[in-house]
Amino acid sequence: MFSSLFIVSFLTALTGVAAVGPAAVNLRTAGNFAILAKTGVSTVPPSVITGSVGISPISATGLTGFSLTMDSSGQSSTSIQVVGKLFAASYAAPTPSTLTTAISDMGTAFNDASGRVNPNFNNLAAGLLGGLTLAPGLYKWTTAVNIATDVTIAGSPIDTWIFQVSGSMTIAQGKKMILAGGALSKNIVWVVASGVTAGAGSHIEGVILGKTLITLQTGATANSRLLAQTFVALQKATVLN
Repeated sequence: MFSSLFIVSFLTALTGVAAVGPAAVNLRTAGNFAILAKTGVSTVPPSVITGSVGISPISATGLTGFSLTMDSSGQSSTSIQVVGKLFAASYAAPTPSTLTTAISDMGTAFNDASGRVNPNFNNLAAGLLGGLTLAPGLYKWTTAVNIATDVTIAGSPIDTWIFQVSGSMTIAQGKKMILAGGALSKNIVWVVASGVTAGAGSHIEGVILGKTLITLQTGATANSRLLAQTFVALQKATVLN
């Protein structure tokens, strides 16, 4: 398998254009999940999740609202709300060890992203991002971040963004993160030390590495991975990755 550095170097040689932004955050096996959490994932149906859902160290009792159907192997379950499989620490081997590794990798990715230094943008707009266009780079806020109107993330398909948020992150009802210029959601990382709340009907772009609760309210959508060190709560929400 080619490394991300090799791919970027190849694209640079091919196009003559170098990627802009920080080195990519390696999610390792945590990147195999659309949603990964330590203490549980809940849904108020009908939610739609494309990709795998995993919880550990909590047992399958931490998957609520899904109406689970256990696979004959005992290693995973399914739900009509998930295009993929669900995994819990109480399922049959090798699922527990696979999840332990993924949870560890999630923590490693969080520490990597939150530990990056020398930001290109420091406390931009005092955390009030509505109406802004965000170029590739490393951003740091020592406050909460609030998105009260649509925000645009603009760059090429090989550019990268890391948004370090020391407080909470809130996206107002019906507001959206909009990609421009070919920017890709997989190259965007939000690393948030407190809770993340996507208001009803709002839209997220990018990987969320959350230290605490991630909540998607009614009708919210996320072109994203939701990787939480506590809990993920969905209310008739859509998660794609």
